[in-house]
Amino acid sequence: MEKFKDVIDNVVAGNIAETKDAVRQLLAKGVSPGDVIEKGLVAGLGVVGEQFANGDMFLPEMMLSAVAAREGIAIATKDMKKGQYKPKATMVLGTIKGDLHDMGKNLVALILRTRGFEVIDLGTDVHEEQFISAIREHKPELLGMSCLMTTTMIGMKDVINALTEAGLRNTVKVILGGCPVTQEFASQIGADYYGRDVGSTAALLEKSLAIYRV
Repeated sequence: MEKFKDVIDNVVAGNIAETKDAVRQLLAKGVSPGDVIEKGLVAGLGVVGEQFANGDMFLPEMMLSAVAAREGIAIATKDMKKGQYKPKATMVLGTIKGDLHDMGKNLVALILRTRGFEVIDLGTDVHEEQFISAIREHKPELLGMSCLMTTTMIGMKDVINALTEAGLRNTVKVILGGCPVTQEFASQIGADYYGRDVGSTAALLEKSLAIYRV
């Protein structure tokens, strides 16, 4: 792993330009793009996740690390042949109808993309028919919903009910997040998972996918 140290260290430090340079250097030496991503960029994000969970890294620093990894992945995947790098899973993501807050959602999308997920971000104020349409089009494994206001939480239940009515509920795993959301609420309305915070969501989904695919 020594040859990936510069990539890992720069991702952890949130050094965007240096991460890109380190990725280019490895590619120039003949290291495969897949190894650069998994053993360098994703490994660096693993360290970031641990530090954030332990309180040794704060949100602005984690955001810089995520951007550094994202930029590195963009360089590495550019040199890969079509179909050589497949996402771990696809997620349709959106802030529920009536709610225009998106900072948490945007952070989740950023982190998941740097961890190898394909994220279809529908934005804010997303109604159930928009979620249904996106699921039919993209056929994701995951559906993520976010909200910031208690007055909009019920919209999450509306989406789950719409999924059931459309015969799509069993095709996706549903994860909820946002300030007013709790594990109890997620369980009550029939969601599969509750994302406590940005830092733990990617790890939770990766673990759930591993179990789901066994």
